[in-house]
Amino acid sequence: MLGTLIHWGIDAVLLSAFLAGIRRTTGLTPKLSDVPNKDVRQLLRSYLEFGEYVFDFAVVIFGRSTSFERRS
Repeated sequence: MLGTLIHWGIDAVLLSAFLAGIRRTTGLTPKLSDVPNKDVRQLLRSYLEFGEYVFDFAVVIFGRSTSFERRS
């Protein structure tokens, strides 16, 4: 049971970071204005902001690594 919850949590973080990457590269983002409940809308906004944080963190870590290089 605990392993399943951890797995879902990691999947949720990866999905949020993936959506952040899509937003950064294409400008596309989920249309939160269509969510009728303002509390759920705020929860989704926070979820997407956390994905931005994870994405930025990954870029910093990969940027410091010698295994990755920046290309133009």
